[in-house]
Amino acid sequence: MQEGYEFIQNRVKQYGADLFEARILGQKAVCITGEEAVKVFYDPELFQRNGAAPKRIQKSLFGVNAIQTKDGAVHQSRKRLFMSLLSPVGVMELGQLARKRFKEASESWERMERVILFDESAEVLCRVACEWAGVPLKDEEARERANDFNAMVDAFGAVGPRHWKGRRARERSEVWITEVIEKVRNGELMAREGSALSEWAAYLDPDGESLDAKMAAIELINILRPIVAISTFIAYSALAIHDHPECRNKLAAHGEQYREWFVQEVRRFYPFGPFLGARARKDFTWKNYHFTEGQLVLLDIYGTNHDYRLWEFPKDFLPERFRDWDGNLYSFIPQGGGDPARGHRCPGEGVTVEVMKVAVDFLVNEIQYEVPEEQDLSYSLVRMPSRPESGFIITNVRKR
Repeated sequence: MQEGYEFIQNRVKQYGADLFEARILGQKAVCITGEEAVKVFYDPELFQRNGAAPKRIQKSLFGVNAIQTKDGAVHQSRKRLFMSLLSPVGVMELGQLARKRFKEASESWERMERVILFDESAEVLCRVACEWAGVPLKDEEARERANDFNAMVDAFGAVGPRHWKGRRARERSEVWITEVIEKVRNGELMAREGSALSEWAAYLDPDGESLDAKMAAIELINILRPIVAISTFIAYSALAIHDHPECRNKLAAHGEQYREWFVQEVRRFYPFGPFLGARARKDFTWKNYHFTEGQLVLLDIYGTNHDYRLWEFPKDFLPERFRDWDGNLYSFIPQGGGDPARGHRCPGEGVTVEVMKVAVDFLVNEIQYEVPEEQDLSYSLVRMPSRPESGFIITNVRKR
């Protein structure tokens, strides 16, 4: 809690090792970092997710007994549905909706004295997510729903008021989406065929049983919430454009290719997920350390993305580093590692990249704005999750 994103890296440097023991939340844990650690962590023969996520995180971020806590056939079955919904076609549809909704939002932004980009982007993305998923959303409740989705994320590394705010937000969201699922199932609401709402309402687990309405709602929220959470990456993207004006010029001049490099560097450089947890499935030895069955293990996300052995000048913001990136699924892990189709890596990573590219193109080529000096553009490496303190405020917004 005192060191945040750098907790694991601080000790890796101190001990000169990619592995060390620590006590986390009153229990012994092993912290690991680096590319080889990622490969081991995502080996389903060695690690499982069941029992790794504390109940306090399930009750705020993931939802109790959600896919992030599952292994084996149940995990694979639910993951296939996530992957099918978030296919290239689904990603393209989400990107098109995001482009449309950001353009619509710019009309109201022109009339606003100041725009807090994090908040406004969250509302835009909440509308996008619900429209794409087939979930009815009233205009007047979009901001409240967006705030609730982001409150769940904000509760991840929090204790006290922030944590309880996230728990209350999850409770409200689960009541809302459970009611929607029930209306689809009893015929009161027609869900668009093939939509996320339709698919989760009709989903059967490997045992042939329907999920209860609340569990189906939890998994549907696990699609909606991460889309809204892209607002954090959008705020970071705006910060990167502001701090690196040479990038703005390249984004305007070089188009799609440079935009891809840019958003990937935003995901690598700025703090988002600090670490991931799993438990050893069996006894085994790695790097001369004996892991015991059930042992808690934390994989260092932030440190691996800033590992000098994997990234030249890791503390510098350099989009061009992705010019020759080989697509390694174990060295670049902003949303987890390994193959998303077979393991626990986030299936929505393509959505994140596409929506970020749409937002960056919008900020650079669709609108003009000013960035007032009277705001706090810093971000903390202790607060988890982190984002620009001011939410990135822009003023005098106008279309190009």
